[in-house]
Amino acid sequence: MTEKPVPLTKEGMAKLQEELDFLVTVRRPQIARRIQEAKELTSAQNNAEFDDAKNEQAFVEGRILTLERIIQNAALIDEEEAHHSSRVRLGSNVTVVTQDGREKQYTIVGSAEASPAQGRISNESPVGKALLNKRVGDEVKATVPAGTIRLTIIAIN
Repeated sequence: MTEKPVPLTKEGMAKLQEELDFLVTVRRPQIARRIQEAKELTSAQNNAEFDDAKNEQAFVEGRILTLERIIQNAALIDEEEAHHSSRVRLGSNVTVVTQDGREKQYTIVGSAEASPAQGRISNESPVGKALLNKRVGDEVKATVPAGTIRLTIIAIN
């Protein structure tokens, strides 16, 4: 089964690679030492430290597998092309006006590097989907948990 491509910016790819390297070279050995020390302290059957270390190991190994899968299936976003497009694309920086007159800025990214609090929204999110392929002056509607919102695109960089 072929997995679908994961759109990533160069910055997003670098961050994921950095996290993967940290988990493999630092966290994995730390947890292995912790497990070994817990085994030496007492019997593994009644050792909360051992159980905690094994749970942490499972989490870290799961995250490593996830990161490896994302990186393996990464499709780098051509940010230069997105910045020179008259339409909203992956990698575009979009300025919109909300229905109550506030300006907001979004960068359209893949779901693996979305961070709404930082204005980085996924192309798969309701707002991201609504904005894709639109032009300056277009009004879009998106259904979000709070209801339907209207946004007017005022700039694409």
